[in-house]
Amino acid sequence: MKQTGEAGFLQFTNVKKTYDQKTLVVKSFNLDVKRGEFVTLLGPSGSGKTTVLMMLAGFENVTSGSITIDGRSITKTAPYKRNIGMVFQNYALFPHMTVAENLAYPLKVRGMAKEQVQKRVGEYLKLIELDQFGNRHPGQLSGGQRQRVALARALIFEPTLVLMDEPLGALDKKLREQMQFEITRLHKQLGFTVIYVTHDQVEALTMSSRIAVFNQGVVQQYASPEQLYERPANAFVASFIGENNLMPAQAPVFQDDGKVQSTLDCGATVMAQNSDCSADDARCIVSVRPEKLVITTQSQHFDNQVEARFIARHYVGDFIRYYFALPGANNVTVKTLNDTRAPEFTEGQSAILGWNASDCFACKYDTTLARGD
Repeated sequence: MKQTGEAGFLQFTNVKKTYDQKTLVVKSFNLDVKRGEFVTLLGPSGSGKTTVLMMLAGFENVTSGSITIDGRSITKTAPYKRNIGMVFQNYALFPHMTVAENLAYPLKVRGMAKEQVQKRVGEYLKLIELDQFGNRHPGQLSGGQRQRVALARALIFEPTLVLMDEPLGALDKKLREQMQFEITRLHKQLGFTVIYVTHDQVEALTMSSRIAVFNQGVVQQYASPEQLYERPANAFVASFIGENNLMPAQAPVFQDDGKVQSTLDCGATVMAQNSDCSADDARCIVSVRPEKLVITTQSQHFDNQVEARFIARHYVGDFIRYYFALPGANNVTVKTLNDTRAPEFTEGQSAILGWNASDCFACKYDTTLARGD
């Protein structure tokens, strides 16, 4: 089942979906997935990611556009002929069957010989480290164990592709983290191709080769976890992936080095990398991560410095989160490691916050995001 990467293994080309012939829930969706990749569709509820997964599985019809696997269109292919495995949040195991029988089922319906079925089931029980649980029923297993069985059942017939729809949503935090490790371990070991749907940012960043960030039926950015976090394509991605300070600013002025200069609403002039601003934009949003902000001393120098007023300090174990207010503008957050250098402030005390131009981005202005909170 081990596969090697190749461009164009799975392709969506101008795929659209509407339920009422008026409103598009998926708008001109294009995606190129390499063989063996782990691609996550990430976005808020109602953004279109699950609809894309259902069209790929064949459970929803494509309004227009095409979906191809290995160069062959599956747009009109019946679901059972697509050779796709699926893992659901609710496990979808047969409660009256044992674990071994659940794993054997997809092999039997494909006509595999009895001896081969027994051998394959034994291999996969060992693979998911449940070889002593073959005779148990799903109701006798923990949530994590049931999800491992569901995963093995989706993989055991060696599908072309594996789809996972919020598979860890029913698990508690500790079990979720264990299953994240389990899924990525099996993915690396077996090399299957995954399309994974979640609204959990940490889960997506931890597990994925690449992530497609959705909003209102449109992919805002499709990139590696590192690129999404370090170089967001626009204000929505900057706000949706991890924590971010979004500071409204005046029209960006483009510099010879490719950076832009703009004046924040608090009056400070700052330098930033350009994300998606154009020369005719009247406003922009300057985005900077809380961990990139530094509460400065006189001996430190940064490209950008602003004066702010201390509001609150929250202890979060391994780090400390500080909240500051900019004059006449929105609030900003600073994250620092929890060590002996973490400063103390009294409410209303002034401080200087600094950051470098390479650590922030100027994005097109978005009224839904540019608000102080």
